[in-house]
Amino acid sequence: MSYVRHSITASLVLSLIFTGFVAAQEQAKEQAREPAKARPGTTEADAEYKIGPEDVLDIAVWNNTAISRMVPVRPDGKISLPLLNDVQAAGLSPMQLRDVLKKKLTEYVPSPEVSVIVREVHSFRVSVIGEIRTPGNYELRS
Repeated sequence: MSYVRHSITASLVLSLIFTGFVAAQEQAKEQAREPAKARPGTTEADAEYKIGPEDVLDIAVWNNTAISRMVPVRPDGKISLPLLNDVQAAGLSPMQLRDVLKKKLTEYVPSPEVSVIVREVHSFRVSVIGEIRTPGNYELRS
């Protein structure tokens, strides 16, 4: 009788373990099928590269070689260009900076066509999470 009882108990335990493994595998498959969810408070725009101090930018103004040039982003986050003097670049995406430059150049150039290309990246953003004193986003510079 005890042999039968042990056999039934062992069978029940094994079936519970097997059911747990199958359920865990199904849950993992379901999570793999779902697209990754962004953290609360983040947007698609946050994923765009943001220009940082010490990056090197290639600013090109079509048909205007006097303004077009490679410029480093200064530690204060600004770039210097002819006619425009200092322009804030750090914290903007290349497209946002392009729009700012186009707007400022309309005083001097009719319908300016501007491109902004990041040639060298010298600032990196990292996220530190977990059980630490000060989690958050930090900028690393080379």
